[in-house]
Amino acid sequence: MKGATILYTEMSPDLEWEDDFNHWYDTNHIPQRTNVEGFISARRYRDPDRPTYLAIYEITSENVLSNSDYQKVRAQPNAKTAWMLSNVENYSRYVANEISDTRSENGDSNPLDETFIFTEFFSVPDNKVDEFNQWYDREYTPTLMGCVNWRAVRRFEVIEGEPQPWSHLALHYISDSKTAFSSPEFENSRNSKTRLNLEQEPWFRGSSQLYKAI
Repeated sequence: MKGATILYTEMSPDLEWEDDFNHWYDTNHIPQRTNVEGFISARRYRDPDRPTYLAIYEITSENVLSNSDYQKVRAQPNAKTAWMLSNVENYSRYVANEISDTRSENGDSNPLDETFIFTEFFSVPDNKVDEFNQWYDREYTPTLMGCVNWRAVRRFEVIEGEPQPWSHLALHYISDSKTAFSSPEFENSRNSKTRLNLEQEPWFRGSSQLYKAI
């Protein structure tokens, strides 16, 4: 089940204590947060090539993160949590409000439960937002969704976060990453005239990453 807002967080444990990290995350870190009213669900992913993890928390609204229960969880971590958060690398945390949700009608399963998620961040100048949104919603997303393995695209406006000043985030839910990224639809999405023009803009160099559900 999804919410109107997500809390998106990444971190990388050391290989020597990766198993301990996962046990802590599943049995301590997530339950502490999902017990807070307004948290709907959480799902975890791992980079297929390295020990970098992504967690996406679905919450009812951004206001959940300012309530006293959540603030207490953040401000008063137990000893294990304090150690983990002090020792992981590549930490990031973003809060984002959903602005669109496009889903495939193919298949019986929930597209948001697919095996892979491809994330894209951009920092879009205010005077380019309309152009960017028009390209993403009217050209880029429909082209990708023509691939049977591209199950959903959710777009968000980032309202706060660190360490990068991103303004927009997209989550792409994919059933088979190898097939999807070798598809003609993906190739066409990368070579459209509009995209090639946007790529000339310095701000268009965003950040993308593929993760696999765990």
